[in-house]
Amino acid sequence: MSEKFDVIVVGAGPAGTSCAYSCAKSGLKVLLIERGEYPGSKNVMGGILYRKQTEELIPEFWNEAPLERPIVEQRFWMMDKESVVQFGYKGLEWGVEPYNNFTVLRAHFDQWFAKKAVEAGALLINETVVTECIVENGKVVGVKTDRPDGEVFADVVVLADGVNSLLSKQLGFHREFRPDEVALTVMEVINLPKDKINDRFNLEGNHGTTIEIFGDSTKGNLGTAFLYTNKESLNIGVGTTLSSMIKAKLKPYELLDYLKKHPMVRPYIEGGESAEYLAHLIPEGGYHSVPRVAGNGVLVVGDAAQLVNAIHREGSNMAMYSGKMAAEAIVEAKNEGNFSESSLNRYKEALYGSFIMKDLEKYKDAAHTFEKYPQYFKEYVPMMNQAMSKFFTVDGTPKREKQKEIMRSVTAERGTFRVMQDIYRAWKAVK
Repeated sequence: MSEKFDVIVVGAGPAGTSCAYSCAKSGLKVLLIERGEYPGSKNVMGGILYRKQTEELIPEFWNEAPLERPIVEQRFWMMDKESVVQFGYKGLEWGVEPYNNFTVLRAHFDQWFAKKAVEAGALLINETVVTECIVENGKVVGVKTDRPDGEVFADVVVLADGVNSLLSKQLGFHREFRPDEVALTVMEVINLPKDKINDRFNLEGNHGTTIEIFGDSTKGNLGTAFLYTNKESLNIGVGTTLSSMIKAKLKPYELLDYLKKHPMVRPYIEGGESAEYLAHLIPEGGYHSVPRVAGNGVLVVGDAAQLVNAIHREGSNMAMYSGKMAAEAIVEAKNEGNFSESSLNRYKEALYGSFIMKDLEKYKDAAHTFEKYPQYFKEYVPMMNQAMSKFFTVDGTPKREKQKEIMRSVTAERGTFRVMQDIYRAWKAVK
C-alpha cells in the first residue's frame, strides 16, 4: 500500500463516498478506506435519505438505488404516558418523481453508493482501520493503517470517519466533545409484512411515513424517538444526549424497550420480528461544535465535522453535500498544484456559504436551550396532552370555560411570567 494517490478518503459513509465519487468522476486517483466488512456495516442513521443532494451527484438515482419507500407523510408526536398530541403533513406530490426523501437501510444503500464510486474509478478497501495521519513539515501527506506495510500517501486526505473522529482530534482540529454535544441513538429494525405496514400507517402502495416522537419517548429528557416505514420492516429508535443519559441514569436499550412497550407505539410494531439492533453516536453540538475543517493537505466532512441539524433530522444530506464541496475544492487545488490550507479553504468558504452552516447557525442555541431548561420536555409536553384531553372531553362545560380552566392550570403550575419567559426563550432558540 505504498502507492501514491491524489486523494485518500477515510470512511465510506455518505460524506466519504460522496467525496470519493466526485473526485473519481473528475479523473483523480482516489483511495476510499472503510473499516467495516463493507460500506454500511458499521454506519447507522435513522434511515432518511434526501433526494436533492443525492440527485446532484447521481441524476435520477431512485431508478437504480436500493431505496425503501418515498415519504409522503411526516408526523410529529408530543407524547405523554397514555396520550399523544400529533400534527404533521401528508402530500401525495412527494410520492411521485422527483420525490422529497426516502427511507433506506444503510447496509444496502451504502454498498450501492460505494459501488458507484468504484465504477467512477475509486479504489475501495474494506476492513482496514486508519490509525493516524502521516504529517511531514506541517502537512498531512498520507495515513497509516493497521495492515502490514500499511502506509499510503496522497496529496489530500479527507476525514469522513464519523462523529468521534479520532484522526481530526489527533491533528488538534477539535477538543474532546462534551456529553451535551453528542447523542447516543439506539435503533432496531423490525420485520413486518407490507400489507400490515400499509394498514397500520394508512398508506397505499409503496408510500412511506415518518414519525418523530418527543416527550415521554425519552422519559422527558432532551432527545427524540422515531418510527419509519420501510418496504417490509420498520425502523424504530430513540436517542438522548449523553449528558441527559448520565444525569437521568438511563440505559439506552432500556429506553428503546420502554418506547416499544408504550401504548401509543406498541400497536404499530405488534407482531413484528426483530431483525437487527444498532447503536451510534450522533453530533448534537451544532454550529458551536463545528471543528476546524481544512488544513494543509487535509479536509473534514460529514459527521466528523459535526454537520447534523438535529432540529430538522438532517444529516445524510449535509454529509453528501459537504463531501461534494470538499471534492470540488480538491479538484481546484489539483489544477493549481497547491494543497495548502489557504488553497483548501475553498471548501470552508463553500461550506459556510451553503445551507448547511446557515441552518446550523439558525439553530445554534436550540440544543443548549432545551438542555438547560428541561421543562420543555418534562412539563410542557404533559401539559399539552392534558389540555387537549380537557378541551376535547364533552362533559357539558362550555368551551370558553374550558379554555379559562386550561390557562389557569398552566399558569398555576408555572406562573404566568415564567410561561411567557419560556415561550420567548424557545422562540428565540428556533427563530
